[in-house]
Amino acid sequence: MFPFACCFQHISPISDPNSGTLAFRSRSLPMALKAAHVSDVPTLDQVPATPSVALSSSLTRLFKGTAERLVVIGHRGKGMNALASPDRRLKEVKENSLRSFNEAARFAIDFVEFDVQVTKDDCPIIFHDNLILTEEHGNLSEKHVTDLCLGEFLSYGPQRDPAKVGKPLLRKTKDGRILTWDVEADDPFCTLQDAFQGVDSHLGFNIELKFDDHVIYKEEQLARALRVVLRVVFEFAKERPIVFSSFQPDAARLMRGLQNVYPVPTQVFFLTNGGTEIYRDARRNSLDEAVKLCMASGLQGIVSEVRAFFRNPAAAARIKESNLALLTYGQLNNVPKAVYMQQLMGVNGVIVDLVKEITEALGPHPMQLK
Repeated sequence: MFPFACCFQHISPISDPNSGTLAFRSRSLPMALKAAHVSDVPTLDQVPATPSVALSSSLTRLFKGTAERLVVIGHRGKGMNALASPDRRLKEVKENSLRSFNEAARFAIDFVEFDVQVTKDDCPIIFHDNLILTEEHGNLSEKHVTDLCLGEFLSYGPQRDPAKVGKPLLRKTKDGRILTWDVEADDPFCTLQDAFQGVDSHLGFNIELKFDDHVIYKEEQLARALRVVLRVVFEFAKERPIVFSSFQPDAARLMRGLQNVYPVPTQVFFLTNGGTEIYRDARRNSLDEAVKLCMASGLQGIVSEVRAFFRNPAAAARIKESNLALLTYGQLNNVPKAVYMQQLMGVNGVIVDLVKEITEALGPHPMQLK
């Protein structure tokens, strides 16, 4: 029996006599998903003898009772909406909604991750995409969500007032197709304040500070948006654990500095593709650059695309030496074998879409055993 293997109730390790490695059998995932990116998952001979990342004392306080196990974070709640996917689970409940957050809270997770942007009239809202799409008078309408006032933003999609009819909601896929944003369980858009007031209070929030990759921001623009977010967190967070993260290096740096102005017990992590995509800003292009940014700015952790970590597992040792936490995100985190390998390799937490399947694979949550 390998370390931690007992935690995976639905993952059966099978010895492969030809390769000397382990294969994994999962009863809960379709074959197409299990086969995804298999070449990106390392084998056991690449796993260090002991986990390489330990939580710092401040993170141990934040992730209460989780220092000895993997932290599980629901991506946009109970999972993102992939409208073009044949997998109905990725169209089950509206992403980034109160319904999705509270559905995720029914399972053994520690946090939900969601995207926060700031409207034109300075209200932090929860929405992932840069553009919001609808059809008006037979024509496609695309607007930057940050150019909208709160009332207009909330006028899209289903409405809380049953007497009102919202604008039809469309979404653009990565390949440019425009699809109707249809899910099995829909829900209205919400603000950050709504989330604090309407989501199970035991659940931590991983708040991604969302900025447009194609915009060059002045420092004062970033700082203004961050202060708006922090005011809501300062007023409503209470005892809820909070982790901020951002792909925008300067936003992460500034948020860390603003913690002195708004003394909320939060952590700030840097989000990175780790080199799986290349950007003009070199700070975004590798795990080594992410470590440098964290050390220079006083950030407390890194959230890496999981493939970047698997391709550079030695990075875990450098992250540990820097006293940083390590979380991962990406499609591979919906594959139990990939999550299992990360636990062996010392990753502190995983952001997942298939909340039910991954939490069942990981086994009972300590809170459920009390």
